[in-house]
Amino acid sequence: MNLKELLDKEAARRNRPEELQKPDPVIVAKKHNDPKIALLCALFAYGNAKAIVSFLERLDFDLLEAKDERIARLTAYYRFQKPQDVANIFLTLKRAENLEEIFLKGYKKECDVLDGLRELITHLRSLNPYRSYGYDFLLGSVPDGSPKGASPLKRWNMFLRWMVRDDHIDMGLWRGVDKKDLLIPLDTHTFHISRKIGLLQRKRYDLQAALELTEALRSFDPQDPVRYDFALYRLGQEGLV
Repeated sequence: MNLKELLDKEAARRNRPEELQKPDPVIVAKKHNDPKIALLCALFAYGNAKAIVSFLERLDFDLLEAKDERIARLTAYYRFQKPQDVANIFLTLKRAENLEEIFLKGYKKECDVLDGLRELITHLRSLNPYRSYGYDFLLGSVPDGSPKGASPLKRWNMFLRWMVRDDHIDMGLWRGVDKKDLLIPLDTHTFHISRKIGLLQRKRYDLQAALELTEALRSFDPQDPVRYDFALYRLGQEGLV
């Protein structure tokens, strides 16, 4: 079995019903089928999967439509995020209009998701003057210069995967973005597995690595390279390589 056959086989497992039983923030997001809730789920998706899901299931997403005073009384916290950080990300998203429309302003220039993310993150930052380490960690930033050494934007690219792809797990809520333009949501696990199987040569875990890995996956499926995200994760998780 060659590498493409192996990846295709693992990617096909994605649509099995049992995959919806495993702890994954997308499962929480899918219950609500709402872009703002999905973005909250994606931005908090760092650390242990069970801990992430446990935190997300305790959040009251109705706060996205509550009065500011009620949101400010939020007491939830998660790792780097203190209650004030969590409250302010709710306030920011409450003030945002249509997330897809904002993203498309940047994306449509050259069909580049990084341009779209730059537009969206910049807009979200403009909605709330609050700043802290925990809050800034959640929102992140898109580099204006070289992708070398920059953040891989794993949580943002994962959010885009959820919004654009449409299958048993991903929600496909955004119709204006082509899935062929998506970037792999590169975490350290996927980074090491991709290097181990020869898909990625770059030694540094950064945005450049995400771009290079995505390009390698396009050679297997030019129209939907990110569908292999699941396959790469499972290969390493189950010790298949």
